[in-house]
Amino acid sequence: MSPQGRGIATGHLSAAAGGDTFRILHVSTGNVCRSPITERLTRHALSHRLGGPVTGDLIVESAGTWGHEGAPMEANAAAVLADFGADASGFTGRELLDEHVIRADLVLTATRDHRAQVISMGHSAGLRTFTLKEFTRLVRAIDPATLPPLDDGMVERARALVRAAAALRGWLLAPSPDADEVYDPYGAPITFFRSIGDEINQALDPVVTALTGVTTSR
Repeated sequence: MSPQGRGIATGHLSAAAGGDTFRILHVSTGNVCRSPITERLTRHALSHRLGGPVTGDLIVESAGTWGHEGAPMEANAAAVLADFGADASGFTGRELLDEHVIRADLVLTATRDHRAQVISMGHSAGLRTFTLKEFTRLVRAIDPATLPPLDDGMVERARALVRAAAALRGWLLAPSPDADEVYDPYGAPITFFRSIGDEINQALDPVVTALTGVTTSR
């Protein structure tokens, strides 16, 4: 079995009582560029919205469909994270395994091809697997008032958000096929990495807002 919750952030905030967890799995190809950026930006944004690190009740991790197992994050990806003030330390790439999909409550992929690959693995993944930009589009259409309050725990709120997004998927289609894609910056100059980082950060903003109920960083 792979290391337990490689993306876990530890700290004093609790999303839900009783050891319940919600796992967000970010998926790209090599797990050295896009998905590490998305994983670490998600964790960074959540901690800033909540005013401190989240506990293991909310787990954010990543993997690659052709993951470079044990590889470090690309240097340009780490530089992008530094631009946002996010932590790039301690990251190692990993290949996407069945157990990662089985344990994930929400899978967010860089592209439609990645989404198809995750769903093809089975494990009833279809209703909880989206491209990142697809999920963002759906989340924008969800009335926050219809989600459980944070007093009920972030885990319950997150699960309700995924169910609502899945229900909307057939009604809110992408304006174009490319609209749901985050392109691969592997081997590209830092300027392209930064443009991809900006895309990812903008796509994450409404998702983190919906999860936390906080619209701006504290």
